[in-house]
Amino acid sequence: MGYEIEGQAAMVTGANRGIGKAIVEALLKEGASKVYAAVRDTSSASGLTEEYGERVVPLEFDLTKPELIQKAAEVASDVSLVVNNAGVLKAATPLSADAIESLKFEMDVNVYGLIRVAQVFAPVLKANGGGALVQLNSVASLTNFTDFTTYCASKSASYSVTQGLKDLLKEQGTLVVSVHPGPIATDMGHTAGFDEIAEPPELVAYGIVAALKAGSFFDFPDSMARQVGAAYESFAGNVIEAEMTEG
Repeated sequence: MGYEIEGQAAMVTGANRGIGKAIVEALLKEGASKVYAAVRDTSSASGLTEEYGERVVPLEFDLTKPELIQKAAEVASDVSLVVNNAGVLKAATPLSADAIESLKFEMDVNVYGLIRVAQVFAPVLKANGGGALVQLNSVASLTNFTDFTTYCASKSASYSVTQGLKDLLKEQGTLVVSVHPGPIATDMGHTAGFDEIAEPPELVAYGIVAALKAGSFFDFPDSMARQVGAAYESFAGNVIEAEMTEG
C-alpha cells in the first residue's frame, strides 16, 4: 500500500540544501501541508521559509544529539512522513591513516543517527496512522568505491538497519523506503569529485515521491542507480523483499 503525500505533515533532515532541499520542495508541490526542515542551523532554511512561508518550519536538529532529536519529535508530533536525508562523507581508504577516525565519524551520523531517529519517531508515526520513513542510503551501500571505503561501509550498515526497520515497522503500518542514489550534484558530490557525472537532486526527490506512492521499498533514482538496481534486482526480490524463514 502506498503513502499519499497530499495534506500530510513531513520532516526532512538536512533540508537546507542539495537533495534535502529538493525533497522539501517536491513534497510541498505534491501537496504536503507542512514540512519541518530539520537542520543544525535553522537560519540556513531561511530561503525555504521566504519562498513557502509557514508551510516550512525550521527545526534545530543534529543526528549526533539525541536530546535534539527528542525535542524535534515533541515539536513535530504531527508528522506522518520522516525523510532521513542528512549524512556525512569522508575520503578514506582502508589504509588511510585516519580510516578508523573517519569511519567512527560516519557511523555516528549515518548509522547511529538513523537508529536514533527511528527509535524516537517510530512511535510518532504509529500515533499518526503509520505513515512512512525514508532513508537515504546511496549506491555506495551496495558496492565499494575504494577512495571512500569508510563511507561505503557506513552506508552498507545503514542499509542493513533500514532492512530491519522495514520488517519491524511493517507491524505498525509504516512504509519504509530505502533510497540508493548515485552521483548527485550536491556539495557532497562536489567534494567527492563527481561533478562531471553528477545528476540533479530533483531526480532523487521525485524518485522518493514515486516510491512513496507505489509503496516500494527500493528507490534507484538516477542513471548509475538504475544500472546498479537492475543488476541487484534478482537478489533484492528473492532475498531482501522475500519472506525468509529459518530451517
